[in-house]
Amino acid sequence: MDSARPTRCRAAVGRRHCRARPGTAADNRGMGDKELHKGDEVAWSSHGQTVHGEVVEKITEDTEAAGRQVRASEDEPQYRVRSDKSGKDAVHKPSALKDDS
Repeated sequence: MDSARPTRCRAAVGRRHCRARPGTAADNRGMGDKELHKGDEVAWSSHGQTVHGEVVEKITEDTEAAGRQVRASEDEPQYRVRSDKSGKDAVHKPSALKDDS
């Protein structure tokens, strides 16, 4: 798709609200330093698709989660998130998560 075209709502597709086209400047709004909480609605990219889900847990120490070793600390936390569609868990840094509320 041409990223120069404006973003449009596509209510007929069943989206909850308008979203920026993935990969465009308007879509590059990772959570960065924002504090996330259990139950927050977020979106992330996985295999070229946008996945929607919610925060399950803030991880602040090295541990195993979602089937992999996670390196995290109080200063650099990661978040376990659960996909709305598949119900599977994933772990991401805050910069990879976008607000989806």
